[in-house]
Amino acid sequence: MADSSAPPVEATRVDPRLLELLVCPLTKEPLEYDSAREELISRSAKLAYPIRDGIPIMLPEEARSLTE
Repeated sequence: MADSSAPPVEATRVDPRLLELLVCPLTKEPLEYDSAREELISRSAKLAYPIRDGIPIMLPEEARSLTE
């Protein structure tokens, strides 16, 4: 049974250590974390990779174009 006194887990939070390791799959350059939109931004590729349930979706076909 779960401990009801424990604080709720933030489902969309990404481990900061993971963010240090992730790079854009297309350009291999570092990503910026946008906490407001829950995305990882690749300025050089002009793409925003979504984060769903705390998991970065690093597929270019799932990314949002920043030129929109």
